[in-house]
Amino acid sequence: MSKPVIGFIGLGLMGGNMVENLQKRGYEVVVMDLNPDAVAAVLARGNATEASSPKELAEKSDIVELCLTTSAVVEKIVYGDNGILAGIKEGSVLIDFGTSIPASTQKIGAALAEKGAGMIDAPLGRTPAHAKDGLLNIMAAGDKATFDKYEPVLKEQGENVFYLGALGAGHVTKLINNFMGMTSVCAMSQAFAVAKLAGVDRQQLYDIMSAGPSNSPFMRFCKNYAVDDVSDLGFSINNANKDLGYFVQMVSDLGSTTAIGESTSANLQAAVAAGMGDGNVPEIFDYFVKLKK
Repeated sequence: MSKPVIGFIGLGLMGGNMVENLQKRGYEVVVMDLNPDAVAAVLARGNATEASSPKELAEKSDIVELCLTTSAVVEKIVYGDNGILAGIKEGSVLIDFGTSIPASTQKIGAALAEKGAGMIDAPLGRTPAHAKDGLLNIMAAGDKATFDKYEPVLKEQGENVFYLGALGAGHVTKLINNFMGMTSVCAMSQAFAVAKLAGVDRQQLYDIMSAGPSNSPFMRFCKNYAVDDVSDLGFSINNANKDLGYFVQMVSDLGSTTAIGESTSANLQAAVAAGMGDGNVPEIFDYFVKLKK
């Protein structure tokens, strides 16, 4: 059987590598991105075309995949003039690999269902390097029959593909995961900052903490920056700030509140306001060192 044509919007570091992986595996792709160099790189590999609008991309594709920055951008691409909703084919599917607000995902899924199309929310774990080799962790959710139909394609993009239930559950899980991770990084980074302010040896602090149950990959990332001045987590303060804002909004939508999430979000917002947004999350150590009462 011939492989489905995949339309892909969002050729950033993660999305661009995901498309390269698809091309290596013999998929024809139709792409869109605001960066002409990213599009040119895809076209140069062959078996690829550029669409002039999301509508055209959806019309030419059996599967539409998104790797975009925010829910607002996703909604613009879906609902806008010449958007995906205007062109998507009956029986096809939209797969959102970004980190989005679950309520927005569910709203889009309902609109697609009216057109006879499905939706899978499938946020990602691991790094762009994993994306290039089809080794991502994929947290997928949606109608089970839709998931079963497209699982083989997802397995060519991810080493571990988890099915989490009804549409939106993938984005819920990703936001919870990032809340845990970014709260840990903020707490550990401030721990190292307090050690610096107090004149305590940060390497010794790490040796002590890592010998106990606090040890984790996140602690090592924080230590790498706070002690060794190596920034290697590969996840920006801007992205963490966005995700924590989404987490706080999600909890509110669920009729609850999260003082811990609000605190993490406030610290990330302050670091962004201080001009640190492009740095990796452990670099918030510098913000905590300079923080005054």
